[in-house]
Amino acid sequence: MSWQQEYASKLTSVEDAVGRVRSGQTVMAAPFTCTPHTLCNALIERGKRGGLEAVRVDHPASLSAWTQPGLEQVFHRKDNYATPPNRAACHAGGMEYLPVGVWKSWEVPPGFAESPDVFFVPVSPPDAKGYCSFGPGVWLSREMCHRSRLVIAEVHEDFIRTGGENFIHIDQLDVLVEATIPTGSLPPPPENPEETAAVEVICTLVANELINNRDTIQLGVGTVSASVGLFLDEKEDLGVQTELITGGLVDLVNKGVVTGKYKNVHREKVVGSALVALSREEQAKIDGHPAFELYDFGYTDDLRRLIQVERFVTVNNGLVVDLTGQVSAEAVDHRMYTGVGGQTVFMIAGAYSPGGKSVSVLPSSSVPSATGERVTRIVPVLDGGCPVTVPRTYVDYVVTEQGIATLRGKTLKERARELAAVSHPDFRPELERAAREMYGA
Repeated sequence: MSWQQEYASKLTSVEDAVGRVRSGQTVMAAPFTCTPHTLCNALIERGKRGGLEAVRVDHPASLSAWTQPGLEQVFHRKDNYATPPNRAACHAGGMEYLPVGVWKSWEVPPGFAESPDVFFVPVSPPDAKGYCSFGPGVWLSREMCHRSRLVIAEVHEDFIRTGGENFIHIDQLDVLVEATIPTGSLPPPPENPEETAAVEVICTLVANELINNRDTIQLGVGTVSASVGLFLDEKEDLGVQTELITGGLVDLVNKGVVTGKYKNVHREKVVGSALVALSREEQAKIDGHPAFELYDFGYTDDLRRLIQVERFVTVNNGLVVDLTGQVSAEAVDHRMYTGVGGQTVFMIAGAYSPGGKSVSVLPSSSVPSATGERVTRIVPVLDGGCPVTVPRTYVDYVVTEQGIATLRGKTLKERARELAAVSHPDFRPELERAAREMYGA
């Protein structure tokens, strides 16, 4: 049978495809920006109609509303990321949060099903040799296609192709449906003039003071860190070894700013697992571009590989930082707000790297919509139950719009002084007082 015949024989309706899921089974879905919305929405609608119960859903960083009211007995959710559709349920105990910070090549992260009954994944149409692309994000998809008992794929005509391991043969897909809901990107965040101004200052500081020519960089997801690439036009011969390929990097490649000539791992390649916060136009520029390679998340986030990267500057968002440099990027108090992702391993790698740096970025304050009152993001101590995403021993610099706090090689007293100095002016006096009381600073 030719692959064209095989494709036609596997193509079915989405109702028939999700009808193959049985009560008590485990379903895994491709993560985050590559959420297979056509399949996930159809299974959720099937769950609402009744006749389905106790389905375990492992959907990392899900953008599907599995936890909406009325589905409590239908879907049992666990996730390593508290995303907007499921954050309230996570706080209420309706979704179990899985703290995952260990990623290994060709292994399933601990806590997720190693061999799911069903895997939902978005793919491109096959090429001339029958190979489909995972489009703008490999995530865990390649590994799960090999491990799952039944692979159901939704086909997206607009998916791009890249180098690396961003492919799967039609032979390894069991059921196909035509996608009716787009995936592969995130909606732009709401505009916030104050935050935009802070991001511009922070990114300018990082670009001018902490990233040097010939460095290899990693930029994390988040309003601040994901914007750093837009401020690197004046650099030369940068490399990129990251988890998520963020805005501005494709233009830096085309301008000759990012060349990877001096990378000692994947030389001359921009390596990541997925594209995040890129427009369709930016994605189109990456389609078929020889410099871009996407790999499984476990491969890009394997600490054993990352600590080999020289002159590695890792830049990641924090939610709050205490006066000793402990970073929480996951929670507000004990309530999960996001997740660990690869932040811990990348920050450790940056701190270990010869000539490298680990950098945490965040605005010095914010105004939560729930209260309308300004709060400091630099705090004396992390509140009870607030997890430490990055230990202070692996944080070299903290950057806010107020300046750069240098922590590497500093005592607790010196760290407290540095961090109080980059706090928002409204809170600086109380933070300086707390620093004196706790550390004599």
